Parts: sequence; C-alpha cells; structure tokens
Amino acid sequence: VGRDGFTWTGVQKITRKAEWPDWHPPTEMIERQPYLPRFMAGGPGNPLGARAMYLGSTVYRIHGTNQPSTIGKFVSSGCIGMLNEDVSDLFDRVKVGTRVVVMPGGPPPGTATASAAPVPGAAGPAPMAAQAGPVGGTQPTVVPPLPAPVTVR
Repeated sequence: VGRDGFTWTGVQKITRKAEWPDWHPPTEMIERQPYLPRFMAGGPGNPLGARAMYLGSTVYRIHGTNQPSTIGKFVSSGCIGMLNEDVSDLFDRVKVGTRVVVMPGGPPPGTATASAAPVPGAAGPAPMAAQAGPVGGTQPTVVPPLPAPVTVR
C-alpha cells in the first residue's frame, strides 16, 4: 500500500471504526501540501469516504474514497483505500480487534502510477499521511506532494 516513500508492511489490529469520519490531515502532510484544509467534516466529499477502520496507534486506515480512480494506483500516503460500497461491506463484517496483515508487493504489471506533481491553483483533500512513520518500511527525507483531488458533484 502507499506511494513511493509511504509503503509499509506489518500486522496491526483495527482499534476503532467510524462512519463518515472527520479528517484532520497530519502536520507532515500539511507541510508537503499547504493547500490542504486543516479539518474536513465527514461526508461524501471527505477523503476518508463512507467508513474508516483505524489501524493500531498509527495514522493509517482502511477507508473509502471519493476518488475511485485512484484505487490500485499507489497514490496514498499509506492508507488502504477502497470503493465506498466495498469499505462499507467490510466495515459491517469486521470487529474492533480484527487482525490486519499488510504484505509486501508492487503494482501489477502494466499498472501506471499517478503523477506526484501538484495541480497549480488547486485545493482540496488528500489521503492520510504517515505521522508516526511507517510500520515496517522506511520514510523518505523528501516526498513530493500528491496532486490535488477533483471533487465531482
């Protein structure tokens, strides 16, 4: 999971679950992407989507997305993104305390990754960032910002 510099592997447990969670981007993410809001209330435009399952004491989550085209493109800052309908189904089936195993891997052959270049003048939410550092990987010293997402209404 995660784009270059934010990949990680390891075992965590789901420590909390939330429906339509609020989003507070970590300081490190705001430093990389100063155009981000400091708070976003839960709802259809929120980057955490319809449901979030919090992994251990990390800032990583399994969550929905309002940008389904990013799924499988290795653009997150370490979170596991799912279609809102899929994360809602999983949310209903797992309990707090469920073990989550993140295994190493790479993009499937022929899978393109999204560009990390910012969109000039754009603003908006982005996936969660690693605040406490990756669980099983290493953190880069310089990370380019993700492009600003597009909200479709």
